Amino acid sequence: MKEIAKEFKAIFDPFYQAPIEVWEYFVQHGEVVEKQKNDILKRYNERADVFYFILKGSGGILLFSNNNYICIDLCYEGDLLVDYMSFLTNQPTEIEVICFEKCRLFSISREKFFELSQTNYGRIICQTAAENLFIQKQMQQIEILTKTAKQRYSEMLEKQPHILQRTPNKHIASYLGITPESLSRIRNRIFKKTKVLT
Repeated sequence: MKEIAKEFKAIFDPFYQAPIEVWEYFVQHGEVVEKQKNDILKRYNERADVFYFILKGSGGILLFSNNNYICIDLCYEGDLLVDYMSFLTNQPTEIEVICFEKCRLFSISREKFFELSQTNYGRIICQTAAENLFIQKQMQQIEILTKTAKQRYSEMLEKQPHILQRTPNKHIASYLGITPESLSRIRNRIFKKTKVLT
């Protein structure tokens, strides 16, 4: 678990530089679990009782609406994979959490998480995680309002070139707010442009 503690420290250091002992204490309260591709971690209309952190693999946060699933977040190594609203409120939501690939996850129960949040370091860690998640979601909202689907897709490819091999096209399209057919057209235009430049 020491390696996992180091990983947490590296990810959260830009936001809060806690000593490694703090993260070692934190990971002692959880466990590493293996999940298979398409495993559902939290179902629609149920409560989120477990907080997941991706060590290896990928997943998505899906919203069930009008008899259809809309992808509202794509998650990879170093990301949280959790219906945070349900986790905090202990209420069922219309969110489903799923693994897109075989995953190795760090998990911690809701009970243990809130026990930790009552300790001095735990309070800071939980607050930092919440703040980081809020910043990410606000940045995502700004991008949705100010950039085209093509711009967002191009930026996704720059930051995460592996996304095409690891994430189903229907979920990428849904995340961008477009149809799979529109995504295919965008991909073709980008491919043709890249081919001309090379």
